[in-house]
Amino acid sequence: MMQLEKFSYDNKIVRDFGIATIVWGIIGMTVGLLVAMQLFKPEMNMGNQYTTFGRIRPLHTNAVIFAFVGNAIFMGVYYSLQRLLKARMFSTALSKIHFWGWQLIIVSAVITLPLGFTSSHEYAELEWPIDIAITVIWVVFGVNMFGTIFKRRERHLYVAIWFYIATFVTIAVLHIVNSFQLPISFLKSYYVFAGVQDALVQWWYGHNAVAFFLTTPYLGMMYYFLPKMANRPVYSYKLSILHFWSLIFIYIWAGPHHLLYTSLPGWAQSLGVAFSIMLIAPSWGGMINGLLTLRGAWDKVREDVTLKFMVVALTAYGMATFEGPMLSLKQINAVAHFTDWIVAHVHVGALGWNGFLTFGIMYWLVPRIYKTELYSKKMASFHFWVGTLGILFYAVPMYWAGFTQGLMWKEFTQEGLLKYPNFLTTTLQIIPMHVLRGIGGALYLSGVVVMAYNLGKTMLKGSLVADETAEAMPLAPEIEETDPADKKWHRVLERKPMKFMVFSLIVILIGGMIEMMPTFTIESNIPTIASVKPYTPLELQGRDLYIKEGCVNCHTQTVRPFRSETERYGEYSKAGEYVYDHPFLWGSKRTGPDLHRLGGKYSNAWHFNHMLDPNSMSPGSIMPPYPWLITQTLDISTTEAKIKAMQTLGVPYRKGFELEANDKLKQQAEEISADLKQNNINVKSDKEIIALIAYLQRLGADIKANKSTIPSNQ
Repeated sequence: MMQLEKFSYDNKIVRDFGIATIVWGIIGMTVGLLVAMQLFKPEMNMGNQYTTFGRIRPLHTNAVIFAFVGNAIFMGVYYSLQRLLKARMFSTALSKIHFWGWQLIIVSAVITLPLGFTSSHEYAELEWPIDIAITVIWVVFGVNMFGTIFKRRERHLYVAIWFYIATFVTIAVLHIVNSFQLPISFLKSYYVFAGVQDALVQWWYGHNAVAFFLTTPYLGMMYYFLPKMANRPVYSYKLSILHFWSLIFIYIWAGPHHLLYTSLPGWAQSLGVAFSIMLIAPSWGGMINGLLTLRGAWDKVREDVTLKFMVVALTAYGMATFEGPMLSLKQINAVAHFTDWIVAHVHVGALGWNGFLTFGIMYWLVPRIYKTELYSKKMASFHFWVGTLGILFYAVPMYWAGFTQGLMWKEFTQEGLLKYPNFLTTTLQIIPMHVLRGIGGALYLSGVVVMAYNLGKTMLKGSLVADETAEAMPLAPEIEETDPADKKWHRVLERKPMKFMVFSLIVILIGGMIEMMPTFTIESNIPTIASVKPYTPLELQGRDLYIKEGCVNCHTQTVRPFRSETERYGEYSKAGEYVYDHPFLWGSKRTGPDLHRLGGKYSNAWHFNHMLDPNSMSPGSIMPPYPWLITQTLDISTTEAKIKAMQTLGVPYRKGFELEANDKLKQQAEEISADLKQNNINVKSDKEIIALIAYLQRLGADIKANKSTIPSNQ
């Protein structure tokens, strides 16, 4: 006869990830508040190259997604997994490696992104050595998780663990595919994919990073912590099965809805739209399953602040997952895309769903591992209300700003002319909305600071139970099930973790392969344009400076086939124009105008003065100045390596061109410097500003100009 086995839960690792969640949350949100303020008060860029909007905006997104949310995920997983499996984590050493490795990765982001080391892929800006480190630490996490599953004392895997497994395998696939890069040097690389292909891979990754990092692990935590808080079972086991499998299958197809009206093949856009609409059903299935778990417990919701956070989180999840599919409809997307409407949509999910679920879990979890009561329920209640108010002050003005932008950009006069031809007119119109957004962010951040104080005092008041004793029956040898319910396919699958992982992997691979394979294997999907030539060496260096300064965070480079856009910017963009773009730079937000047809529109002197003092060329501009580009010498020691890398990637530079690339670079730089001198601007030809001007003047030139006017790099 089997006897109870005694063991202990590792609460120390839970505590460590919890503290990291609070610390990085405050840091990431503070940077976010600074970024928000820069959009109505450019002086907040602080006049140096390390704190401009373009450099620290990705720092904000990485800190909030991977530092705040990432640590919260690991906190919740390490706490719930042990208790659901009735087993201590597989390896305390792996837990520590996971924790410290993840923190070092975050610190590396804090250092490299402000320094301008970025791949430019949204939500994946970190360069190749850090990508490798992420892969290693993710594998450590996976080994620790599956090792714990294998030594479990519970036969069946609870629904929360299904979501944890799907998160692990899908993030691994997304990260690896999206990180196909050719290193040029330590912290500099070029993506293997170019143009349309790169865009498809990036938004397959970008959308599903939201799906499988910001959503599925949080759904797993919701399925564990919400019933615990309410002391009620999950509403429907059958609905959780339908929710899980339909969600992970459908979500993976929806990425192309970020690329509507671009030069992505139409069939891929249509697939993205269709699956985005279908995504409403499983998303709302999860929300309903969560909210109905609270049936009969609404009196407790009114009294328990942790449940208040959970209810608002689920409501925000429902709103965001309804709005997302609506925004994928082409008629709505045509107005909303590139505007602050998208910013509002994203932050309803981030602040409401991820933020509030994290706060609710922390208020519930910390007192339990410290065996004490929460220091102040009044402070927690204050946090709830000030946080809710912060979300409203953030989202409502951004919706208003987005509607304003979308409509002003498209408005024509009775004479058939653009009513607001100057992009800056729209920017100035929405500045009051950005001020209100900043107030909302400050309110939300103040709530987090109050939470940090409250939980800190709770920890000091109690004492951490680092090794919490527990006991359970050992896992009995599997025998033939006699209960018909246990013979059903899913109950059988719940007992087979490796099969469950493989099935999850197959389900998420189907959509990605069907969408990407034709684009990569059928040459006619990306037609070439004879006049499109590779960048000159100077333009290539200028393009890398454009990436380094984060210009893609404010400017798009894709003109959509709308009359309002072709009237404002020029001919709409073609897939063949991007075949040499490693990486693509289509952007996702127009804080400034689109630049794809910028080449030749302004003189070299205009660009010089605009970078030195944007207000001198565009009065009222919120763009920061870039004086360091005028004083810093362009590093041309990498030119040969960059040309070789491009040749490896299929860019048709002639053989041996890399050996004469710097001579060509200097020749073109001298021409631009001489032209500037004619306008009484004395700047040496070896400065970074010269390379950036060369790149900006090239944008769209292959389509607008005769081939003979394009500088030769052959």
